[in-house]
Amino acid sequence: MRKKRLVYLLGFLFLFSLLFFFALSAGTASSAAAARAYAVIDAKSGRLLEGRNEMEELPIASLTKIWTALTFLDAEGSEGIVKVSRNAAEQEGSAIYVEAGEEVPAENLLYGLMLRSGNDAAVALAEQAGGSVEGFVGMMNEKAELAGLGKTVFTNPSGLHDDRHLSTAYETALMLKFAMDNPTFRKIASTPYYRYGEGLAWQNKHRLVRGEGTAVAGKTGFTKRAGRTLATQFEKEGKAVIVVTLDDGDDWNTHRNLSERAFDKYKLVTAAQPGTYALLPGLRGELDAPITVLVDDEERKRLSHAAVIPRNGNEGIWQVRLDRTIIASETMTIKRK
Repeated sequence: MRKKRLVYLLGFLFLFSLLFFFALSAGTASSAAAARAYAVIDAKSGRLLEGRNEMEELPIASLTKIWTALTFLDAEGSEGIVKVSRNAAEQEGSAIYVEAGEEVPAENLLYGLMLRSGNDAAVALAEQAGGSVEGFVGMMNEKAELAGLGKTVFTNPSGLHDDRHLSTAYETALMLKFAMDNPTFRKIASTPYYRYGEGLAWQNKHRLVRGEGTAVAGKTGFTKRAGRTLATQFEKEGKAVIVVTLDDGDDWNTHRNLSERAFDKYKLVTAAQPGTYALLPGLRGELDAPITVLVDDEERKRLSHAAVIPRNGNEGIWQVRLDRTIIASETMTIKRK
C-alpha cells in the first residue's frame, strides 16, 4: 500500500512539475502574443532579433513623437525660445497646457513632448522648425526616407489618427535606435522626472523608465484606433536591445519578458580585437578598438570578416558579417609598405 501511495505521489509531483513548466512557457509566449505586432532589435546594429508581423503597416500613435523630437533637434537643437501659436495651444488630446502667445524654451517643449506626450508641444515645435505643420511633416518624411524607413509615412507630428499615418514595429524600433544616437534625445527620453520653473515637475509616462530595471529610455502611445503602443530601449551587461509593440494591452509585461528573453539568448561577442592585420601583400590594417556583436551561440559559428580597402587614402572598413549580412563595421587605418 505504501509503495502504491509513493508511486501516486511521485506521479502527481511529476505532473505538477510539467504543468508548472508549461505555465511558465505559456506566460512568456502569451505576453508576446498579446501584441498585434512586435519587434526586438539590437540597439547597436538595428538587426532584427525577434518579431511577429514586424513589417505590417499599422498606426503607431504617439511613438510618432520620437521622430518629431529627432527631426526638431537635428534642425534646431534644444536651445532657443518657441512662441506658441493658437493652433498649437488648441490641439486635442494629451497636452502640457501651454497658452497661445506664450514664449517657451524649446528644451521644455521637448521634455513635454517626450515625457508627457504633449500634442500642443508637438505642434509648437513643428511650426518653429518647419514654418508650418505641413512644412515640418515634409521634413519628417524626408528624414524617414533618407533613413531607409520605406514603410513609414507621417501626416502630423503628434500621432493623431490618420489612415495614411503608418509605420511598422520594426521601423519604429529603428526610429528609436537613430534617435538614441543623438545625445540630447537620449538624455530627454531617459529622464524619469523633469523639473522646471518653481516647484513644477513632469513625470515620465513610461513607467519602466521610471523604475530601477534595465529600461533606460522610451515612449508611450495610445489612440482608440492604434491601441496601446510602446517603445523601450533596455540595457544590461553591455547589451542593448529595443522592443516595440503595437496594439498590445499588456505591453509593460510584454516588454519585460521580450527584453529578458533577448538578454538570455544573445551574448555580446568580441568579433575582432584591436591590432594590426595583414590584408593583402604590402597592405596592413590597424583596428584601434574592438568590434563587438550581439549573437546567439548558433550565429556565432556563422560570423565572417571582410575588409573594404580604398585604392587611395588611409582609411578602410573592417566588416563583420553574419552569413552575407553586415552586422558591424569599424574604420581601420590602412598602412602601405
